Amino acid sequence: MVAKDFESDTTPLYGGVESGGTKIVCLVGSGPDDVRAESTFATGSPDVALTKAIDFFRTSQEEYGSIAAVGFASFGPVDLHTESPTFGHVRRTPKKGWSSVDVVGLMQRALDMPVAFDTDVNGAGIGEFEWGAGQGLSNFVYVTIGTGIGGGIILDGNPVRGISHPEIGHIRPVHDHKRDPFAGVCPFHGDCLEGLASGSAIVARWNQNLTELGPDHEALQLEAEYIAHLCAELTYIVSPKKIIVGGGVANANGLLPTVRKKTGELLSGYLSDPIYMGTLEDYIVEPGLGSRAGVLGALAMARRLAAGT
Repeated sequence: MVAKDFESDTTPLYGGVESGGTKIVCLVGSGPDDVRAESTFATGSPDVALTKAIDFFRTSQEEYGSIAAVGFASFGPVDLHTESPTFGHVRRTPKKGWSSVDVVGLMQRALDMPVAFDTDVNGAGIGEFEWGAGQGLSNFVYVTIGTGIGGGIILDGNPVRGISHPEIGHIRPVHDHKRDPFAGVCPFHGDCLEGLASGSAIVARWNQNLTELGPDHEALQLEAEYIAHLCAELTYIVSPKKIIVGGGVANANGLLPTVRKKTGELLSGYLSDPIYMGTLEDYIVEPGLGSRAGVLGALAMARRLAAGT
């Protein structure tokens, strides 16, 4: 972090919120090298969590000065269509108490400032485009593997949307029921990718997370296969220049190299571009911003909103 004379500094400040399955991270600053304040707390109930976020920004304004806008990168599904009567709301979600919560409305009324809103993975993708492993790329995919699984497709620096945002975590991977009889934890689809390969699924199946199970446990090979299926499908459908894989589960020792190996096996030499040759180390990569991609992306969302871009 760069030391600054806050009293004389006129750098515009923005707020960022990353709302994930287990925790919420808030920060105030102007970029990765200028973070003035930061707070992390459990996602919990929306009433408690949003009150904590609002109090954080109010306190930060008192200490550091005016905040131009706040970006809120939320777990999904969410309504991102500004013309919709439920824009800014969380849609049906397994997160208890969060379905239909008007995140944008509550934040705007409490703080009296503009609020940019997107999914947590789109936010992370924007952050990686601005300051991380996606810099200079015309397109890439950001995938997070944590409590849940999601992905954002970034094209020319902006997330791809249609009727809704992409739900990469809810595709159906190849599921060998003899090898893996686990039914899945997704309350909507059972054995979709999130139901089989998320952090929640790993704990439900083995009562430990992937790091605790260790690199020699069968869980790592199975997890890598599911994520490799996702990477191969994204390669064929989206043809991204990179697949950036983040999230707590992705940090497990040995997972990403195994995902690269298994993705290469699934591609089977069909694609002849040089990036698909060898170890895929330059194709399936870690986030340049690490675990801060989402909250810094939310800050970048706020900066874009304030600038009208």
